[in-house]
Amino acid sequence: MIKNLAPKLTDAEYEKNFADINPPFAPHNSKMEANRCLYCFDAPCTRACPTHIDIPAFIKKIASGNMRGSAKEIIDANILGMSCGRICPVDSLCEGACVYNERDTEAIEIGRLQRYSIDWFYENWDKTKHMFKAGKANGKKVACIGGGPSSLSAAFYLAQLGYAVTIYDKNDKPGGLNTYGIARYKMSAAEALKEVKLVEHVGVKFKQKCEIGKDVAIDKLTKDNDAIFVGVGLGETEDLGIPGEDLSGVVDAITFIDELKHKKLRDVRIGRRVAVIGAGNTSVDAATQSKRLGAEMVMVLYRRSEEEMPAYEYEYEIAKKDGCVYYFLTAPKRIVGKGAVEGIECVRMKLGEPDASGRPSPEPIAGSEFILECDMVIKSLGQKKRGDFAKKVLGLKTDGRGRITVDEITMQTSKPKFYAGGDCVNGGREVVNAVAHGKRAAWAIHKKLSGEDVDLDGLWKNETIRRKASTAEHQYA
Repeated sequence: MIKNLAPKLTDAEYEKNFADINPPFAPHNSKMEANRCLYCFDAPCTRACPTHIDIPAFIKKIASGNMRGSAKEIIDANILGMSCGRICPVDSLCEGACVYNERDTEAIEIGRLQRYSIDWFYENWDKTKHMFKAGKANGKKVACIGGGPSSLSAAFYLAQLGYAVTIYDKNDKPGGLNTYGIARYKMSAAEALKEVKLVEHVGVKFKQKCEIGKDVAIDKLTKDNDAIFVGVGLGETEDLGIPGEDLSGVVDAITFIDELKHKKLRDVRIGRRVAVIGAGNTSVDAATQSKRLGAEMVMVLYRRSEEEMPAYEYEYEIAKKDGCVYYFLTAPKRIVGKGAVEGIECVRMKLGEPDASGRPSPEPIAGSEFILECDMVIKSLGQKKRGDFAKKVLGLKTDGRGRITVDEITMQTSKPKFYAGGDCVNGGREVVNAVAHGKRAAWAIHKKLSGEDVDLDGLWKNETIRRKASTAEHQYA
């Protein structure tokens, strides 16, 4: 248990603190913003999007009042268009590539326009769902392992091409990261499940609480299917590896964020003084939500400097605005307490020569230890790779860091029948990258099984364009 719980807030305070961080456009605002767009030919925003949504086309349709056409333009390219409209790092992707940036003019708010379009689609579900349907059955079967973004993407596009697709997922609910791991003030689990509903609508079957290698043998799955897509994401949060890590009050960020998404806010236990270890985007989500739950002090500890911090700048700004305090060049040495967390002993660091990651390696400064008083510690050091599962259960080749090895164009693995995508391949990027992987695998699977070269989104017409698209994904990821 947590030694000193933060005081509970009123329902109104919880509602205010966890309100949508990026509210949607009102109809008149959306048209005004859409009419600012220059509708560029060979638009840099489209090239910057890993799923290559035709951004000028969907925005122009908003401007003309063609909401059905706008939503279809997005979903044809990105099944998780609603999620990406909320959580994509647009400053680093589409909006960062907007030509207005070169004119010292505010970029088109592409993310909010995309959200406006897709929200309209789901708000009018009974009238819009018929825009997408299962393709004529071709007698072939595909299994997807894992229920997250890359599997949803592969399944959605394959089902529309006539494949019988089943997603096998060990979680209680489908959706993976979107359902369990996105901060509540960015997107709710209920919103993530709307997109799952669309995947179900085109005929994809879901088997929840079903773990491959335990509940279903991999040999049987391989025998029963014509192709298999692996989208298992990442594993548990990395351990700190320091004394006191097993004390009550030490939690990992993924579990903490999951609890926030599936419990009433007042039922989530939070300490008065919280220490968050790590400085990535998940760390920001854990830190800011701790503060919004009522923690009096939230301290983020990072062993390198601000310049090496992996979190996006806009995420970092959110944490600072919420009052989170950053301790750079600070590493945890041990967690102290009798039965429960009472503090964390830290050591000051200095930067040395670059390590394998290319960043300066942090080195402890002798005699610089100090103790920060806290009653809760949240571990956010990144997640473990699923290399053991990939090698021992699936028999797939991995690289030196536990990522599944694939052909970057087709997403085919070392076993010809298997394809893979998302975090288990790239080590942890954005949802939009996972969607792009799933779509690319769907194209490759269809081409292999049918001999047809299908144009999934207008960008897969030949090898040259595919390679250009792949390069764009790596450039802007």
